[in-house]
Amino acid sequence: MELGLLYSGGKDSTLAALLLEDFYDVTLLTAHFGVSDDWKHARKTADAAGFDFERLECDPDVAREAADRIREDGFPRNGIQLVHTHALEQLADRAFDAIADGTRRDDRVPTVSRAQAQSLEDRHDVDYIAPLSGFGRSAVDRLVEARLDVTVGPSEEIDRADYEAELRSIIAAEDGPEAIEECFPDHHQTYVTDVR
Repeated sequence: MELGLLYSGGKDSTLAALLLEDFYDVTLLTAHFGVSDDWKHARKTADAAGFDFERLECDPDVAREAADRIREDGFPRNGIQLVHTHALEQLADRAFDAIADGTRRDDRVPTVSRAQAQSLEDRHDVDYIAPLSGFGRSAVDRLVEARLDVTVGPSEEIDRADYEAELRSIIAAEDGPEAIEECFPDHHQTYVTDVR
């Protein structure tokens, strides 16, 4: 069975791919809005992990709408949720038997409710799988430590291909780099450099 996994090159989506590879023919897809070439970071990790990789072309208007929401809200949650929902819809339109992401049980954003998952499955005749949905942060960290080499650091310093990177680029281009600090709290991101 063919499965498409939304992929950022970080620890969660890489771990999700490893958990699913015994059951599916996994292709990693990075949502791309045409704002930057950050998707290339995910391709490097996908290659290192031995998975097929594709870019998932998404609507740039959705990214701009998400950036507007982030500016209006003063925080990224609703904007990131918007692009994740859009990316899942785009992925569901592809010819996969199943789609997946790396969302964990205790994630604040993005999240997928049971009703959203069922709607996605019913409308697109596809299975939606969240292999990390039963795992908390500490359980994920232990699994990651056993299998992955990971670089961790502040969001603005880590090479990655998540939604936040392109949304930051849009806001910085329109409002200047200082606007990033007003909208995004300091937090750390991960980038997988190798799979053991």
